[in-house]
Amino acid sequence: MIKYHHLGIPTVERREGEVYLEEFKMYVSGFETNPYGVEWMRFEKDSPLPDLVKTLPHVAFEVDDLVAELEGKEILIEPNSPSEGLMVAFIVHDGAPIEFLQHER
Repeated sequence: MIKYHHLGIPTVERREGEVYLEEFKMYVSGFETNPYGVEWMRFEKDSPLPDLVKTLPHVAFEVDDLVAELEGKEILIEPNSPSEGLMVAFIVHDGAPIEFLQHER
């Protein structure tokens, strides 16, 4: 299964309800309240994330098997757990960042 989850958009503006992700030195907001799954991402200057993620919007898909979905693809960000019960990874497809998410069941 692969299902649309959200659209991540980089921004330099502070937004209401930002949550700080210390490991990535970034703030995220909007996903929990936006009816269309738009997530805003604001990065600190020394964020360790790739420039592709910090400068281009990305689309995210929920998958059943993250490892299987990554097989044979160009991995941009290795699988990691930004919050409890969630594993994510990014690939590059046709020059665009794509995020995959797997919720622990």
